[in-house]
Amino acid sequence: MRGDIRVLLSGERTALNYLQRMSGIATYTREIADLLKGTKTKLLDTRKTTPNMRIFEKYSVKVGGGYNHRYNLSDGILLKDNHIGAAGGVKEAVRMAKEYAPFVRKIEVEVENLDMLKDALEAGADIIMLDNMSVEDMKTAVELCRGKAETECSGNVTRENVARLVDIGVDYISSGALTHSSPILDLSLKNLHAI
Repeated sequence: MRGDIRVLLSGERTALNYLQRMSGIATYTREIADLLKGTKTKLLDTRKTTPNMRIFEKYSVKVGGGYNHRYNLSDGILLKDNHIGAAGGVKEAVRMAKEYAPFVRKIEVEVENLDMLKDALEAGADIIMLDNMSVEDMKTAVELCRGKAETECSGNVTRENVARLVDIGVDYISSGALTHSSPILDLSLKNLHAI
């Protein structure tokens, strides 16, 4: 019995650090997911995770009621501003991605304005990520995408400001804050005793 307690206590701090961090992510995710109850919108995490901790942090998001966006770059095609710039525009980037990707892979395009959105729709993007757009523009974007592409909004989404996004009607809301800004859950082993 004494040996078991020594082993437990030797790993206590490491175990508590993991437990506090992952419980904090799950709790924070649940708080935001609860704000989306009654809507069709799903809460997604991002790849903004702690090095070597992604598997644990993304699991914690799922436990908290969220969904995983992509685990790594091979999980899906997301064309961001640097890809679009390198390709010469939204339409060119989507065309190149379609040539490269298997036909079963969805192509998501990050857009910053309605002109980019229209180009992405014309090019046949499957998902449109509305990045840091105004609420008014996002509402217009959702209407333009209806029946043509799924929609996701992103950009500085936190527990404090997610309420402004609830009525927009997007399919997904992604938040890096789930993993990079969630507070730890304060736990201890103070009540540990032999049974």
